Amino acid sequence: MKGIREGKTRYTATPGMPELRSAIAQSLSRIAGRPLEAEGVVTGTGGKQGLFNACFCLFGPGDEVLIASPYWTSYPQIVTLAQADPVMVQGSEDRDFRLTPEDLEAKLTPQTRGLILCSPSNPTGTVYSLDELTAVAEWARERGVWLIADEIYRAIYFGEDRDYAPSILEIPEAKLPNYVLIDGASKSFAMTGWRLGFAFTEGPLAAKMSALQSHVTSNASAPSQVGALAAFSRTEEARVAVGSMVEAFRRRRDLVVGLFAELLPEVGFVAPKGAFYLFLRVDALFDGAITDSTTFCSWILEETGVATVPGVAFGDDRFVRMTFATSDSILEDAIRRMAKAIRER
Repeated sequence: MKGIREGKTRYTATPGMPELRSAIAQSLSRIAGRPLEAEGVVTGTGGKQGLFNACFCLFGPGDEVLIASPYWTSYPQIVTLAQADPVMVQGSEDRDFRLTPEDLEAKLTPQTRGLILCSPSNPTGTVYSLDELTAVAEWARERGVWLIADEIYRAIYFGEDRDYAPSILEIPEAKLPNYVLIDGASKSFAMTGWRLGFAFTEGPLAAKMSALQSHVTSNASAPSQVGALAAFSRTEEARVAVGSMVEAFRRRRDLVVGLFAELLPEVGFVAPKGAFYLFLRVDALFDGAITDSTTFCSWILEETGVATVPGVAFGDDRFVRMTFATSDSILEDAIRRMAKAIRER
């Protein structure tokens, strides 16, 4: 509101206000342990626009882009809009679907140009260790594959060893491929409706993405940029607030994991290490009426009023996704309703 009252409601440069880009670059530099230039930051209307810009600038007809599966629903659609071909790569369920270089090598073709990876993951909540990220990055570097790393949930991490999930920026430069990092204010600072995300890359790609964006949406909303500037520049206040938010999510994660283990031990799930989702495997409950994840979600909604998302939307029809981004009491009530309906069935 302060920014609006001060008249900061006009057009800005397409990639964002210089002071915001600088604050984001400083934030990323602290993660990387080396200086990163503000010229590599392109802000936009959510992380989704950064993904769109990157894919449209990097890929085209005849190109293949590997996508870690299960995936966020927009990844294959954005690749397809760029007229490239999405190629799904699924890691072992025993590894909570985290990819290895061997998984990637099995899908590599002469047309492979990119890899999209999300950690912490939407929809599974799985988190790659720094060693795992490094192995993937080295594979991409050796094969000339662009790595697009979606780290929008990086701050929502439940490990005890560090404050945020491992980032590709922590990988030694000598092991990094050409990359685009996607992040924003939506998840870390609970600013979803502000629609302020960004892409970061090194080299000329940032200028190309900015040029593309100038013909699509121009700059992100100026008041949203002012709000994000406060979040990225008031670092100590943000650190305390984010820490409090993450502790609340950790408590809710522990609550839902405990309740499912107690009430529905036959329903498996990926134990989330980050983000705020539980990816439930429900195919053991399929029968003549419930034949896939979509019909399961419809049934559980009608029976209990609990909304889940079909796993088919994320590339795996055996699963459904539920969020624990709500109050403890609502979560407990929802899971007890689900357990009752499933037991009675």
